Amino acid sequence: MEERGALLIDADRVAREVVEPSGPAYGPLVERFGRRILSADGTIDRKALAALAFADPKELEALNAITHPAIGVVMVERRREAEGTDRVVLLDIPLLRPVHRQVLSLDAVAVVDCPVDVAIERLVVQRGFDRGDAEARVSAQIGRDERIAGAEFVIDNSGDLAHLRSQTLEVWEELTRLERAKEKRI
Repeated sequence: MEERGALLIDADRVAREVVEPSGPAYGPLVERFGRRILSADGTIDRKALAALAFADPKELEALNAITHPAIGVVMVERRREAEGTDRVVLLDIPLLRPVHRQVLSLDAVAVVDCPVDVAIERLVVQRGFDRGDAEARVSAQIGRDERIAGAEFVIDNSGDLAHLRSQTLEVWEELTRLERAKEKRI
């Protein structure tokens, strides 16, 4: 969709920004989790932090309580900066919750979905995750049924890349149609 002109605001990228030493979540994370989450250069060691957070639901809750508000503020700011343009704005939110629709003023939700076992296998094979870590991360997300229930569009990602691309382009066509219709109403 970016290749076709969409503006992507990626929550994972923003999450990396807010934990940089100059970011708003850095100090609170170090205060909460201690220096054990720091690399030798003083940056957050994301693997060390993830190992702590995904091993204990209370630690994950603490991590989310620090990072999610900071991520949300940045995403809302970037979305506002794009208002008034003719671009479709995509917010990539892996941990999408129903509250995001209202807080971020989402016009539509598209979910890229695949079976849990496929998601775990891809994290292990393609991204080098330990199987236990991959399972913990997937289980920390909202369930497939809840995610799909709140979506206008569901893109099936259990097949090959060509299938994924074809479905994505279909959704793109519909999103651009919706954007044009919105512009006519304004």
